Amino acid sequence: MKKNSFLSRFIGDKAFYKKILIVAIPMVIQNLITNFVSLLDNIMVGQVGTEQMSGVAIANQLIFVFTLVIFGSLSGVGIFTAQFFGAGDEAGARATVRMKIVVGVIILGIFYLVAFLWGRELISLFLTGDDAPEKVAITLSEGMRYLRIMFIGLPPFVASQVYGSSLKEFGETRLPMQSGIIAVFVNLVGNYVFIFGHFGAPAMGVAGAALATVISRYVEAGIMMWETHRHVDRFTFMSGLFKHEKMPSGLVMDVIRKGVPLTINEFLWSAGMAAISQSYSTRGLSAVAAVNINSTVTSLFSIMFFSFGTVISIFVGQALGSGDMEEARITDSRIMTFSLSVSAVTGLVSFVLSPLFPQLYNVTDEVKELAIQLLRIASLCMPIGALVHSCYFTLRTGGKTLITFLFDSVFLCLVAYPTSFILSRFTDMPLKSMFLCINLLDLIKIAIGLILVGKGVWLNNLVEDKSTKSPETQN
Repeated sequence: MKKNSFLSRFIGDKAFYKKILIVAIPMVIQNLITNFVSLLDNIMVGQVGTEQMSGVAIANQLIFVFTLVIFGSLSGVGIFTAQFFGAGDEAGARATVRMKIVVGVIILGIFYLVAFLWGRELISLFLTGDDAPEKVAITLSEGMRYLRIMFIGLPPFVASQVYGSSLKEFGETRLPMQSGIIAVFVNLVGNYVFIFGHFGAPAMGVAGAALATVISRYVEAGIMMWETHRHVDRFTFMSGLFKHEKMPSGLVMDVIRKGVPLTINEFLWSAGMAAISQSYSTRGLSAVAAVNINSTVTSLFSIMFFSFGTVISIFVGQALGSGDMEEARITDSRIMTFSLSVSAVTGLVSFVLSPLFPQLYNVTDEVKELAIQLLRIASLCMPIGALVHSCYFTLRTGGKTLITFLFDSVFLCLVAYPTSFILSRFTDMPLKSMFLCINLLDLIKIAIGLILVGKGVWLNNLVEDKSTKSPETQN
């Protein structure tokens, strides 16, 4: 009996996995298609040339910082959105969606200011190898060309994130999936037309890739917003979203206290990852191209454990909001176990297929060999990433954003980045060895994360005393 009881904490029945997969599968499909099209997008840009692909990769490092800051800030608010849904408080959920819109607009304005003032200087930080000056100049020019066009697509990206995250926290994953699938196919067709100049369009190269992405983002945001407000009878928390309504000051302060550490965390983490990529770039443009190929391909195989992070936010968040702590603990343990198991399998598949993907790129043999080495290392480390990701989302869902701040970005900035800096500047260590060392540092995070999750420091109901329902509704 005890053995069975122990196993039941980590392994659910068919009904449990059916419930989880109903939510997870649409997100996995959306992410799979998105990342597959990103891979094709990357391959198409790679056909133009190594310097062009490197320029796009560097520009995307800056956009990566923006997207994660948006993700982190909206997730900080979303902690409350999910728990309000669990408590059956639509007015509270609607108030948090309004907060997401305000936060998204503020971050968008800050990023525009920084990118317009220092975009060229930031891209130049990645061009520190011993490559020929003409190659460096091409990479910088193409990176800036790509970045300027991508600016136009940032507002609809923010809108998609606001609506998509809110719908998922509500439990609706099909609409974000459907709009995302349509958008990625628009992006794919746009790449074919604008990069290479088909159907009478000019061959725009890197600029064509950016234009196709911008168009697809407007399509995605438009579909999601239109369908959400067209079915407001179903998504009733969206009713009156844009009406002037004072947000509860106590709730705003609670969201700020919980959300600001998460936003700062995502900024420092994404900036730290960009800084680590800059350390890799000291090994030359070949290293930049190889790291880009690795990150694009690895993202395709990592979608399962990334999707299960959102699943934790939804199911564990709703259980916490309803006050059922034991259900939250058991649900979390089962999802973490499932995520680890799936990631071990996908990591094995990725390792076997690693030699195939770099052959699709029009790059040098040196870049292809480096990319294969990085892909194999990333494949073996995939279960590590799954555990780290699950621990992070568990702690975050329970409102422990200060702990996740220390666990995630502080660790990256004080341990991982200094390690990459020292290895890249003061040793002759090859790229693959540097990459392995940085990835294995996550073993420290796993030890810390599992201890914190096991102690249950995240078992908190954040909305118990924050209800915005009227007394009549509560009764």
